[in-house]
Amino acid sequence: MAKLKLGPIADDKPVKLTVELPATVHRDLVAYAEVLARETRQAKLDPAKLIAPMLTRFMATDRGFAQARRSHEGRGRAAAALSHSLDRTGEPGSAPSTG
Repeated sequence: MAKLKLGPIADDKPVKLTVELPATVHRDLVAYAEVLARETRQAKLDPAKLIAPMLTRFMATDRGFAQARRSHEGRGRAAAALSHSLDRTGEPGSAPSTG
């Protein structure tokens, strides 16, 4: 049995996205779908259904992307906390006026 990076493909509500692939990538995608269907004992898979799990796996294992994302999210949380602590006058740390 081949050790593939993808497991069975879940049926999920998709978001429509149109992309153009080089013919060689499409041929490899079709071949991958055939091998995956055989290895997971699933019915014939639509190669287009492999793209999202492949991209998900790629992004989940890209350390540079994970580091950049954590850095960006940290800045976003800090900005949100600062924004939340500002009152209507824009002074940091002041309690909002009630009058």
